[in-house]
Amino acid sequence: MKMITASSGARGLLAALLLAAAPWAQALTFAVNEGVTYRVPLEEVRGRYAAIAADLAKILKQPVTIEPIGDYNQLRRGLQAKTYDLAMIHPAHVSIQAMKGSGYKLVAVTKGYQKYTASFLVAADSPLTSLAELKGRKLGAPDEDSITSWMVRATLRDAKVEPAQIHITYTRYQDAVPFFVENRLTDSGATAANALVKAWQAKGGKILAQSKAVPIKHIVASPNLSAADIEKVRDYLVGLDTHDEGKKKLEPTKYSGFEKFDEAKMLEIGAWLGL
Repeated sequence: MKMITASSGARGLLAALLLAAAPWAQALTFAVNEGVTYRVPLEEVRGRYAAIAADLAKILKQPVTIEPIGDYNQLRRGLQAKTYDLAMIHPAHVSIQAMKGSGYKLVAVTKGYQKYTASFLVAADSPLTSLAELKGRKLGAPDEDSITSWMVRATLRDAKVEPAQIHITYTRYQDAVPFFVENRLTDSGATAANALVKAWQAKGGKILAQSKAVPIKHIVASPNLSAADIEKVRDYLVGLDTHDEGKKKLEPTKYSGFEKFDEAKMLEIGAWLGL
């Protein structure tokens, strides 16, 4: 009888230990999306955020695993199901959809990407002088579901041009857009890649118009996280670039830091995009 009691006590102790360890047994998922129109290996993305994930694990008292997500529809499904506790999302429209439809909270935006702007490229000898003149003509643009193309369509609507009035050719990668214009495959090409825009102008190309600026690369938090934990994450991220140790952890991400942004204003941008 005593042996049974001892065995039961041991089992109870083991159960208590497992229960105490439960918060650490299940890792929080930090999804990272670096866009769809740039060539970035997913494994490279995981390594970039390793040091930050380690710090977040200490702050939240749970393991944090980095999950690179390259496909926007997969990203959307995970956000809708609240699979991701935290997410770094390149395309503003996807994060705004998560805020509007799934209760995600905006934690921070990435410094250096607060004024992401789409430029409409035209050849040096192009007769076009306004977006309205694109009606009935051809336009090259990145992936149809890229944030750039969402910005392009919103800008066209501002100019009283419906996307259906233009022949839009979408391409997977942004660096293919100038090729369209150079080879007269399209009358204009839209891109938000600064390097491409600068190179275009350096060769004598012109900019027909530009879109409004949109902050991209948002970090959002699931409604499953408490308001206190979200604030801890925000304070940590915003403070990374204020000390040498934090700057070293930012280096692999290639970002200079993060800053706060008004969620209500972000939702207004979403309305402009057509969300």
